[in-house]
Amino acid sequence: MNRMRRAILASAILAATGAGAQTFPDRPITFVVPFAAGSATDQLARALGQAVTDATKQAVVVDDKPGANAFIGAQFVARAPKDGYTVLITTNTTHAANEHLFKKLPYDPVKDFEPVTLLSQGAQILVVNNDLPVHSVQDLVKFAKAHPGKLSFGYGSSSSRIAGELFKQMTGAYIVGIPYRSNPPAVSDLIGGQIQLMITDMATGLPQAKAGKVKALGVSTTKRVSLAPELPTIAEAGVKGYEMSFWFAAYVPAGTPAPVVAKLNDMLVKANKSATVSSFYAQNGFETLTSTPDELRKFQSAESQKWHKIITSSGIEKE
Repeated sequence: MNRMRRAILASAILAATGAGAQTFPDRPITFVVPFAAGSATDQLARALGQAVTDATKQAVVVDDKPGANAFIGAQFVARAPKDGYTVLITTNTTHAANEHLFKKLPYDPVKDFEPVTLLSQGAQILVVNNDLPVHSVQDLVKFAKAHPGKLSFGYGSSSSRIAGELFKQMTGAYIVGIPYRSNPPAVSDLIGGQIQLMITDMATGLPQAKAGKVKALGVSTTKRVSLAPELPTIAEAGVKGYEMSFWFAAYVPAGTPAPVVAKLNDMLVKANKSATVSSFYAQNGFETLTSTPDELRKFQSAESQKWHKIITSSGIEKE
């Protein structure tokens, strides 16, 4: 009898879940961003949100929850209702790097989330304060070595941090790292001269370089980017073998019903290829990526191993 009741209950839950997925979304969705307003992730979330709203006629609210190394936003989503209406728009910071940078996380990047889809990957840009007397990557390396410990680089994400640490390791220059809640505040201090350099996402750094507020010296990928073809890669500018990129992806709380995850995947994959989001990617030099939930799960696992190797080789000890 108990077995029969359990079977009936399971069938009822499955039927309700299926019906819910068919009407999803029937109310506003919240995209949680674990970084500050103005960050590349925030800008992407807003572009995606507009595309989802255009397609579904449902509002999308972008809720920026920066700070604590992106712990706050990730933890918030991990604890959110498992209904598909709270989506984490994030990067490798929360789901591939943090677990290797910190001894303890307030969330589990694997057990606490259901993967939805990959969204994009992109390059970073090395920018320096205008008053720093350098005009190339080689100039910067020489200056840093001549003034050990006198220069500082800012970072507001693990991608930015590890990019800076890798630069230090590969050049042998002693540069002090300064943490920020997100990359935009670090760029503001870079412009003001509180820090002298940083390696940040193109969406945050390139506009400031084009406006003449900072000097751009190179890009972090193995190939030059179409948005700034005049900029050499850091590798070709003298740091042979240097390469660092980052990625964006969407997740929901673990336990979100599979039909809802599938519906979200379909929505976000279509939104990610929309004119609104494609324009954002083109303007910021990002490459469009999409995936199934299972493909993102496997990609995340491989990236976690990759970031572990980078962090270990950089000599960074867990905090």
